[in-house]
Amino acid sequence: MPKQIDHEKRREQIAEATWRVISERGMEGATVRNIAAEAGLSLGALRHYFSTQDELLAYSMKLVKERATARIREIISLDLPPREKFIKTILELVPTNQEKMAEMEVWFAFTAYFRYKPGGLDAQYDGIYPGLQKLMDYAEQSGLLPANIDKEMETERLYALVDGLALHAYLEPQRLDGPKVERVLIHHLSALMATED
Repeated sequence: MPKQIDHEKRREQIAEATWRVISERGMEGATVRNIAAEAGLSLGALRHYFSTQDELLAYSMKLVKERATARIREIISLDLPPREKFIKTILELVPTNQEKMAEMEVWFAFTAYFRYKPGGLDAQYDGIYPGLQKLMDYAEQSGLLPANIDKEMETERLYALVDGLALHAYLEPQRLDGPKVERVLIHHLSALMATED
């Protein structure tokens, strides 16, 4: 009897191989040949799942986003105090561990690659800004924010901080490691919220 293949699982394995190649060699090294070798597949087998390199890269990028979104949904579903839920959710947006650092590195590479492609990338493709708007609404409804806060301005500031921390952790990991990223973000959030630590 022929072996059953989970095609979606195989596509995910190829995407994960793509991430590893990008982490080790950059986008220039993310050729179909190198990705196939990393995934342990022939070129023909890889093309069975992805007919073009751009299709493979777009799927790989989408999978990074889906996995981060799944982690955030899991936190949101937990029965946690609002303050803890707010902080934990925002911490998922910055590279505080190796898995998230690898995702961030790959995400930056994908973003630069697709930015000037026909159709490009919408600046909100990653969903971070709309997600932060929802989180700030949640914080306000939960009584975590001072009554006189300029929520729109604070959302922009938080968005800039999240992106800045991610970029600097990527560029200077020896200076800005995961624990320091977490401390900086928690410090900012504690100052933002109505209650003190």
